[in-house]
Amino acid sequence: MIPIRVNRDVLRVSCEMLPFTEPEFFALFSRYNLAIWPVQIVAYALALTALCALLLRARWAASATFAVLAALWAWTGAVYHVGFFSEINRAASLFGAAFVLQAVLVLLHALKAHTISGAPPGEQIAGWIMIGYATLLYPLLNAWAGHAFPQAPSFGVTPCPLTIFTFGVMTLSRTRLPWALYAIPAIWSAIGGSAAILLGVAPDWGLPAAGFLAIALNARKPTA
Repeated sequence: MIPIRVNRDVLRVSCEMLPFTEPEFFALFSRYNLAIWPVQIVAYALALTALCALLLRARWAASATFAVLAALWAWTGAVYHVGFFSEINRAASLFGAAFVLQAVLVLLHALKAHTISGAPPGEQIAGWIMIGYATLLYPLLNAWAGHAFPQAPSFGVTPCPLTIFTFGVMTLSRTRLPWALYAIPAIWSAIGGSAAILLGVAPDWGLPAAGFLAIALNARKPTA
């Protein structure tokens, strides 16, 4: 019983160290989602367009997909982090800058991307599972846990589902992608993944799992 008490004490102290409370955290999502509606639908439409291009093996699929990712990372950094999350967390401006930097890195890669498909079957399955988790299962799990829209992270316009989606898309690549594209998502998978424990966002358990798997698979890929 002692280890359990210690773990609970650690969690309690960790929660107290956060600059915001759990109710404030979910209330922020509600304000954010209602303020930007219907941008969430646009995010899904952009992602669906990119994924269809990948499935149809269109010539422009790779560049379009990375351009979509860049747009979503830029929006999330500038609007969610700086515009809203900064209201309850001073570190949000730093997070926002990192997300915008990620958008720039992804956009630069989009300008020279030739292909993003052709990975071995096992890696393709892993990539599409991450994509499905971020776009479909993530919001369903949040609703099941009692955090339905608008009091929940929305796909494409909030950090955690976007990061999982990004890991999934990059896992579809046949060749190894630049490690610079993984750095910020990997850092966020550690930061955002803590929400699974400290704030009761159960779907965020998938964030560090997706990061670990995507990085491990990228290391196995042949160089271009």
